[in-house]
Amino acid sequence: MKIRYFDHAATTPVRDEVIKEIIPYLGVEYGNPSSIYTLGRHNKKAVEESRKKVAKAINANANEIYFTSCGSESDNLALKGIMLANKEKGKHLITTKIEHPAILNTCKWLEKNGYDVTYLNVDKTGKISLSELKNSIRLDTVLISIMFANNEIGTIQPIKEIGKIAKANGIIFHTDAVQAIGNVKIDVQDLNIDALSMSGHKIYAPKGIGALYVKNGIKFEKIQHGGHQENNKRAGTENVASIVGLGRSIELIYSEFEEYNTKLINLREYYISQIEKNFKNVILNGDRIDRLPGNANVSFKGIDAGELLLKLDSYGICASAGSACTSGSLEPSHVLLAIGLKEEYAQGSLRVSFGKDNTKEDVEYLINCIKKSVMLLS
Repeated sequence: MKIRYFDHAATTPVRDEVIKEIIPYLGVEYGNPSSIYTLGRHNKKAVEESRKKVAKAINANANEIYFTSCGSESDNLALKGIMLANKEKGKHLITTKIEHPAILNTCKWLEKNGYDVTYLNVDKTGKISLSELKNSIRLDTVLISIMFANNEIGTIQPIKEIGKIAKANGIIFHTDAVQAIGNVKIDVQDLNIDALSMSGHKIYAPKGIGALYVKNGIKFEKIQHGGHQENNKRAGTENVASIVGLGRSIELIYSEFEEYNTKLINLREYYISQIEKNFKNVILNGDRIDRLPGNANVSFKGIDAGELLLKLDSYGICASAGSACTSGSLEPSHVLLAIGLKEEYAQGSLRVSFGKDNTKEDVEYLINCIKKSVMLLS
């Protein structure tokens, strides 16, 4: 049976061009970047070239990019590192109720360690209220951390306006941009972003590699102790092969940005139109306009998402009930509950996220399989 993959928000296949770039660093170029001999210097050069590519993609300086193991580590390093380094200013940070668990669970850890967190509400589309954000700012507010785009419903936040508010109040602004990288053009200077997290496996690079941008002049402490790698901010011998892969993948995806995103939007719009045409008692979750190009999250009334996914899997379809990081839970998504979705709909959420290899024919097959599956489960 042919596998049809519609879960690119969970992970993406590694591109052939990226694999080709990586292979030498799994074999002949095996040196440690910290070594001073030629073999080590080759790897150090490769790491620094990738750092430049990541920086260029978001209009940052190369020395503002720190390589990590994943988006979750980048989020941890940003929140813990910034709050620990700036505790003389205060112990308050602001985030939202619909963040990824990497942010929410880090905030819980901070609360257990004496920090104060404000969790902003969102409206029915998943957007925050800028007035609520302004009203939540205190004299001891150190950090605002609001995700660029939601991993479940695809809603893109008003990042530029948030950046302006943070800057006007002398507050550091961090954004989890794991879903946005490659899907949105990001200029950290224009958007007044002080720190940004990203992950490689969402943009056709390997799993196990991420990066954190921190603007020069922003104080943050390391949270992993050991050697002096990554400008003494993230200990551990660099994962050179995956760093090279991240550099190449981010270079490729932004060089093809217009074509790539136009294709995803066309597939998404066709899918949504067919869902609306063929089903009753279905809701599109997230903002209709300000959403990720490849994301479509819909909820079917009275349908169990787990059972629906199993039916689709029997047809060779890979999709999701929401975040891949929480799909083992039987509870309704915290994101869907935060936007006010009734439980009879929240239990039946299906997230489809398109990628570069999907076709219109794939979408037609998907719609037909959803129709058969919903009919069996109704």
